[in-house]
Amino acid sequence: MKEFIINENEAGQRFDKYLGKLLREAPKSFFYKMLRKKNITLNGKKAQGNEKLETGDEIVFFLSDETYQKFAGKPDSSMQLLKQAAHSPKSVPVLYEDEHLLFLNKPVGMLSQKSKPDDFSLNEYVITYLLQNGTLTEEELTSFRPSICNRLDRNTSGIVAAGKTLKGLQQLSEMFRSRTMEKYYLTIVSGQITEQTYIHGYLKKNEKNNKVTVKKTPFEDAMEIETAYRPLAHTANYTLLEVHLITGRTHQIRAHLASAGYPVIGDTKYGNQEINIQLKKKYHLTAQLLHAWRMHFPDTKEALCTEDVLSSLKGKTIYAPIPEKFNRIIKGEGIRWEHGTQEG
Repeated sequence: MKEFIINENEAGQRFDKYLGKLLREAPKSFFYKMLRKKNITLNGKKAQGNEKLETGDEIVFFLSDETYQKFAGKPDSSMQLLKQAAHSPKSVPVLYEDEHLLFLNKPVGMLSQKSKPDDFSLNEYVITYLLQNGTLTEEELTSFRPSICNRLDRNTSGIVAAGKTLKGLQQLSEMFRSRTMEKYYLTIVSGQITEQTYIHGYLKKNEKNNKVTVKKTPFEDAMEIETAYRPLAHTANYTLLEVHLITGRTHQIRAHLASAGYPVIGDTKYGNQEINIQLKKKYHLTAQLLHAWRMHFPDTKEALCTEDVLSSLKGKTIYAPIPEKFNRIIKGEGIRWEHGTQEG
């Protein structure tokens, strides 16, 4: 028999979802069968699995140790994660942190989420960071794993937000889904842009080649996209842009700007290859120059949440300093931008 008491990081989720975290190798049919037979109980009673857990709820498993271990599997231990972190070449600066939330400045080359079992992504970095500073324990990892709320492409740098607690993760994720906050990126594009612009279109992803197609009019299975941008500085050949990502689709900024005739420099999928070759020789630029540089939150409590978890973000703007290579290209190409990352 095993007994668990629900804590704050576990409360608020469905009972069957919680069971899936504890018994990750078990099919859902196993949960429901055990619930029907009262081999798993909630507060001493038979449960359906759709109950919303509350702090202090008691869950009891009337299962043999062998059965429990068989279905629990072997999650990454804290020691495994810490060993991976020690061999990771990436250092990730913290931009903002409170009891529930964590904002990081993801470097170029780091995955937001692992694509293979052995990958050490930003998600794993968040967990090791919290383990190392004592915010998270290995026991807590069994039923709750802090996680990032937004993703950036591997070679895109900048702001990534994470939830340290379940409430923080749920409420911040909802903000991203509802587009309550405003997300702005910095990039340098080929061509001269002198006016603030809004563009609208439709995007469809080809899963086979991981590439998207953008058109101005609707087409089959395409999703609507909206992008706005304003020039911060320009030369005869290049423009430093601040891009407001209104919708957030795969490769949206890169493909949408390219379709408008202003490809992001360094972009091997959608960019101008002749220009990319020149910049690779000059600056060793091997991927798109795109940086998620600021995130602005509304100044009304209602827009954030009725609870206090996100209240610290009210009216706040979070900035991510731009990478050294980005700065070097700005200076090297004679792009005169007075404000730099201190703008705002």
